[in-house]
Amino acid sequence: QVQLVESGGGLVQAGGSLRLSCTASGRTFSRDIMGWFRQAPGKEREFVAGTTWSFGNTYYGDYADSVKGRFTISRDNADNTVSLQMNSLESEDTAVYYCAAGGGNTYVYWGQGTQVTVSS
Repeated sequence: QVQLVESGGGLVQAGGSLRLSCTASGRTFSRDIMGWFRQAPGKEREFVAGTTWSFGNTYYGDYADSVKGRFTISRDNADNTVSLQMNSLESEDTAVYYCAAGGGNTYVYWGQGTQVTVSS
């Protein structure tokens, strides 16, 4: 059974930083997409960042425009983890953050989410 478990959420002041981590179990995702989504109260879930395997054993990252330059996604295939470093946090970043991973380039598996609250 595949499980994704997020950690690292919490309360932070605007301008501060948080690092989210997600550990996968049940299978490896070294050649599959892994990423982060978020859902703010009253809004739909939205893409935040993703990391995709490419030929030559390289990975490239993709980001929502709203977080470019502030958030950085990284992965450690040895530990089967994906992380999200969030800097210069804004009140608009307040949301439940979900880790996701998939088969190929399709997100299939989801974590339970971790709350991030940014106080202004």
